[in-house]
Amino acid sequence: MSAATENGGGRSLRVMITGAELVEEARQLLTSHQVQAIYAPAYSTSEDLAAIASDNEVDAILVRQGQIDRSVILSSPRLKVIAKHGSGVDNIDLSAASDRGVPVLRALAANAQSVAELAVSLTVSLMKDVVPLNAAVKGGSWPKTKYVGRDLAGAVFGVIGYGEIGQRAASLARGLGMQIAAYDPFASATGDVAVSRDLDAVLKVADVVSLHCPLMPQTHHLINAEKLALMKPTAFLVNTARGAVVDEAALIQALRSETIAGAALDSFEIEPPAADNPLWSLPNVIATPHVGGASRSALRNMAVQSAQHIIDVLEGRSFDDRALANRDLIAAA
Repeated sequence: MSAATENGGGRSLRVMITGAELVEEARQLLTSHQVQAIYAPAYSTSEDLAAIASDNEVDAILVRQGQIDRSVILSSPRLKVIAKHGSGVDNIDLSAASDRGVPVLRALAANAQSVAELAVSLTVSLMKDVVPLNAAVKGGSWPKTKYVGRDLAGAVFGVIGYGEIGQRAASLARGLGMQIAAYDPFASATGDVAVSRDLDAVLKVADVVSLHCPLMPQTHHLINAEKLALMKPTAFLVNTARGAVVDEAALIQALRSETIAGAALDSFEIEPPAADNPLWSLPNVIATPHVGGASRSALRNMAVQSAQHIIDVLEGRSFDDRALANRDLIAAA
């Protein structure tokens, strides 16, 4: 059954996409099922998104950016499904969606490899001083005779959040000879990697602390001044998860005081960050613009999976329960 048939052959079904255009394969998938794509500008406010959804009476929302709050979710009486172009749903009001009986579906592991690769790339860049050495050489210096580097082999890669991304990052780090110390309050061990329930213990032994946990009330500012003080002064923090998992003010202080050696950040508490963010003045910081999941394969996987979720719901088919973010809908079914 096509979406047009499900819709009675009249008005075409509509999906609001918040952010950049989807990859061609996903666009064609929506078109082939007679689902019209309506794009909202990147970083539109919730008020803007609510207005677009209301004016177009959208049947679905495909979320790339922006806050999908209660006002957005209530704006269209025809809304039947919300799909996330990725796995993190901290920018979607799950309670409001559940109140309307609207499933919020995540793209399962679609960007896991891409994010894991960036985490380990940032780890190598930090431990091998790639950024300061690059700046020194381009600035006319040649620090070869004074420089003493670090070994990756034997260093401890601390994984905070041992889900799909954390496991892949750990596997890549092990390929470089690093030892793995993993923390997760729920995940089980894999292979010969034990998973600790003691966050402090992992922070104390890690040479690199790599964050791979979702943002939720329990993980908001999980890495704060107290936790940063537990880390080695020679250790690095890598965040390819959500910005608010880290208390940014505490991190800035820790970097200035050399409580830790440095940090690499792909996400921030406010995005895009302010041009005068104090982090930019710190030489021991590497920053990237939340692009961990922006590889070609990840973008394709996330877009196609999100589009398929929307089509399945609009055409009355079932979906994989593992993708459901608002789990209370299962109990209510």
